[in-house]
Amino acid sequence: MATTHTITQTHERKSPPVAGKPYLFLAFKCDRPLEGGARFSLEGADVVTVGRGGSLQVERGQEGGATTLKISVPDGRMSALHARLQRVLNSWVLEDLGSKNGTLIDGKRVTSSPLADGALLELGHSFFVFREALPRAEPAFLESRHLRPAARGMATLSPAFAAILQRVVAFARSQVPVLVRGESGTGKELIASAIHELSGRPGPFMAVNCGAIAPNLLESELFGHRKGAFTGAIEDRAGLVRSSDRGTLLLDEIGDLPLPAQATLLRVLQESEVMPVGATRPVKIDLRVVAATHRDLGALAARELFRPDLLARLDGAMISLPRLRDRREDFGVIVAALIEKSAGDAANSVTFSADAARLMLLHDWPLNVRELEKCLASALVLAHDGRIELEHLPEVVRTPPKQPSSPEPVREQDQRLREELMKQLRENRGNVTAVARSMRKARTQVQRWLRRFDIDPGSFGR
Repeated sequence: MATTHTITQTHERKSPPVAGKPYLFLAFKCDRPLEGGARFSLEGADVVTVGRGGSLQVERGQEGGATTLKISVPDGRMSALHARLQRVLNSWVLEDLGSKNGTLIDGKRVTSSPLADGALLELGHSFFVFREALPRAEPAFLESRHLRPAARGMATLSPAFAAILQRVVAFARSQVPVLVRGESGTGKELIASAIHELSGRPGPFMAVNCGAIAPNLLESELFGHRKGAFTGAIEDRAGLVRSSDRGTLLLDEIGDLPLPAQATLLRVLQESEVMPVGATRPVKIDLRVVAATHRDLGALAARELFRPDLLARLDGAMISLPRLRDRREDFGVIVAALIEKSAGDAANSVTFSADAARLMLLHDWPLNVRELEKCLASALVLAHDGRIELEHLPEVVRTPPKQPSSPEPVREQDQRLREELMKQLRENRGNVTAVARSMRKARTQVQRWLRRFDIDPGSFGR
């Protein structure tokens, strides 16, 4: 017999509506990690129930004047009616429906609790991520197995990240220079490779880390040299720039490029020609450069550590990549790809304990996907039967961060400020200058607040 849920109408003053649409993501399944995940739009729904079913599906209906969604998940550890999410004014509240194995939010067992943006819900052996306000996307229900990424590494269930990737596709097919910004391990080289693949350029894709080449060899490595140009130059070398002719050259960590090499690179880009060390005539090239960095090149230019004219030449379009911890809704999609890469034919036998999955989803991953890949590779070696347990994870992942003995409560004023910052960043797509203008504050003040609350504006898209 169906249970009737009544939404009580009140005359209380309502909170202002949150920009964007609410979503629930099936982020990870312990027993079926290769299935990736799924996206459920909660737009228009008043009540959402989640429980065990024979297959992953969604049913929309009406009960007692409320619009309902019933999400069924094939999870034997989940109760038939496990939990309910209910919209109360402009917020969502989760309630455990007397499930056998309980419901956890961010690793803590609850019976009823309001949901914050990014909350991790654990029901049985399935993990969900609640997102309060993301761009509207179709279809409302989408499984990761139905994703059709434009290029390798571009699969996502997140509407926010999908909008970033749409910019990647658009700029890849143009001649506009692209600057990719993101923390170490967020996939800058993968995006640069996708830009090359989608561009249709017939030449090779080549990548060079500007900070990994000895300064005295940098110009020779990049621009090539003639035989006898210097001691040890026993033969002609084309260099990476000429080797990328008709293709794409990724200059990773472009902020580490010394100023003299920056001047030479600027001339290469302006004139479409390169002068090898020791040569007397330049060589014409057809080259597309994609630059990548984790640093603020504008700040470096202001300190005269980066040429403003080179920055203007490189920064035709900015692609800001979010941190792994800011796109937990894609955790299952990423883990599935990494397992298939690392485990090969044994990938289908890989499973996770709930304890191991919980700590992985709650870990900050300071080195992002690169750190996750190494974690999974070592865990797969240790898990001889294919089941990854807590003890197979690196110590840094399985050890929760230490809490201060007497934690200082977050002041209400700080919480309001943080919420206003998040709201402004969502509305202005991560544009700090626009946020400062809207809040009538200096840009430097807004940047100080972002550092204070550990908020990355790049994760909101630009």
